Amino acid sequence: MARITIEDCLKRVKNRFLLVNLASKRVRQIREGSEYLVSSPKNEDIVVSLREIAAGKVTIRDEKEEIEKIEEVEDNL
Repeated sequence: MARITIEDCLKRVKNRFLLVNLASKRVRQIREGSEYLVSSPKNEDIVVSLREIAAGKVTIRDEKEEIEKIEEVEDNL
C-alpha cells in the first residue's frame, strides 16, 4: 500500500493544526475500541487515522468552531 502523506490529508482538512487535532482524536477513539474505517493491516493507529482522514471517512463536525479555538490559542502565544 502506498505511503500516506500530509498533503493527502490536507486535501480534506484546511490546515495542519486541524489535521493534528483530528488525527489525535481519532487515535484516541481507536485505542478506546472503535473499529477501523479503512482496511489497513499491520499499521499503527496514527497511520490508520491519517488514512481514514485522507479517504474522507473522518471529518470535523463543526470546522468553524475548531478553527476559532485554534486561532484563539495562536493569539495567546
